[in-house]
Amino acid sequence: QVQLVESGGGLVQPGGSLRLSCAASGFTLDYYAIGWIRQAPGKEREGVSCISSSDGSTYYGDSVKGRFTISRDNAKNTVYLQMNSLKPEDTAVYYCATGRWCSSWSSDYDYWGQGTQVTVSS
Repeated sequence: QVQLVESGGGLVQPGGSLRLSCAASGFTLDYYAIGWIRQAPGKEREGVSCISSSDGSTYYGDSVKGRFTISRDNAKNTVYLQMNSLKPEDTAVYYCATGRWCSSWSSDYDYWGQGTQVTVSS
């Protein structure tokens, strides 16, 4: 069955780090753009980052530039999001999703994982 599974979330103190993983099964991730999208309670969905399938170009939302890094390991069929210098406002459910291209609109992504909770609090 085609699945995307996020992992690596949890509770971390401000200034800490987490690495999220997005593991694919049933299909090969390297043929898709992979986006990370987050949603906090009462807030709009926010594009966090994306890595393209064509040339590996990476994109970041303004709020995470310089702190987050997206990467791909084709051998493991997995995409990662390294999150450093975490802030309370980073608290959200983080989803990975596939698309034909990197897009700012969530509707352009097709397959979605179930999400992983990231909570940044002291």
